[in-house]
Amino acid sequence: MSKPSAKVVKSDAEWRADLTPEQFYVTRRQGTERPFSGPYWDTFRKGRYDCVCCGAALFLSDTKFDAGCGWPSFFAAASPEAIVELDDFSHGMVRTEIRCAACDAHLGHVFPDGPPPTGLRYCLNGTAMRFTPEEPDAG
Repeated sequence: MSKPSAKVVKSDAEWRADLTPEQFYVTRRQGTERPFSGPYWDTFRKGRYDCVCCGAALFLSDTKFDAGCGWPSFFAAASPEAIVELDDFSHGMVRTEIRCAACDAHLGHVFPDGPPPTGLRYCLNGTAMRFTPEEPDAG
């Protein structure tokens, strides 16, 4: 799916009806899944990672790398318009939160310790995404 043209806005009740409890906690309450526990941290198939809330394209497999941190990590977003960055001072830390630009879902954080060419590590909660493979599994 591509990025919706209008902002996706729903009530908490609507989000709860559309998402699993874990997806709601991560995306709507700025939660974090435990490392090595969520989906996609060890997925390296060709494809696209979309927002679990609204379906907007967020990241592509071509920019995914193994950061060893236990969360899906990417060095670039699918497009500059896909995500928004916010200052995050929670838990006594200074970080940069990333959210879906289309629906404001919490995705994770971005850090300046990634590989070239950007030097960035977009560290995502796998629960906040849905993977669409480039080619379906043979089987």
